[in-house]
Amino acid sequence: MMRFAVLLLLLALPLTACQDTSSDAASGGDESVGGPALLFLGDSLTAGRGLAADEALPALIQRKLQDSGRQYRVINGGRSGDTTAGGLSRLGWYLRPELEIRAIVVGLGSNDAMRGLELAELERNLRSIVLQIRAFDPTIQIFLMQMYTFPNLGAAYREGYAAIFPRVARDMGLILIPFPLEGVAGNAALNQEDGIHPTAEGTEIVAENVWRVLRERL
Repeated sequence: MMRFAVLLLLLALPLTACQDTSSDAASGGDESVGGPALLFLGDSLTAGRGLAADEALPALIQRKLQDSGRQYRVINGGRSGDTTAGGLSRLGWYLRPELEIRAIVVGLGSNDAMRGLELAELERNLRSIVLQIRAFDPTIQIFLMQMYTFPNLGAAYREGYAAIFPRVARDMGLILIPFPLEGVAGNAALNQEDGIHPTAEGTEIVAENVWRVLRERL
């Protein structure tokens, strides 16, 4: 758990760097129309900071979907430094009939913890994201990534934070994706020189972790 926490701290720091989206692999994603779409709504892990567009997590999932014969377009809705509030504020732009969203993966919360935001606010934002999606189209499948935080905020915050994701998933009927950085967190060889973001190789592992869940549901 400690190595997970260290990488999550790094994913959120430095704040000014993460808010600069110029190094994101694909800031807007593929919003072209034509066929059902899978949206990834997240932060730098989704955006693919420091990677080529075809190396980012959503692009890797796109290839896995194609290889398995599933006809989904994958939209990269990642933005470095984004919080749950930021994701909530951007969500409406993607909820348009012409995009034909059929499934959404929510990967947010790391930057909330880095800023020490109230856990109640984080949970409220996640629930609001789900409610907004359901109000638009209750048939959309929603996946939620499990996140962990770092120890310097104290045991109560850390444990309360980790408990939010399975609770929201259970209460709202979401599909929980286990911690996506399993096997990558804390491994210097799988992270970029900044020590913050996964390399292309590390992101391949993240994609496989996520795909284990998606392939059973899509």
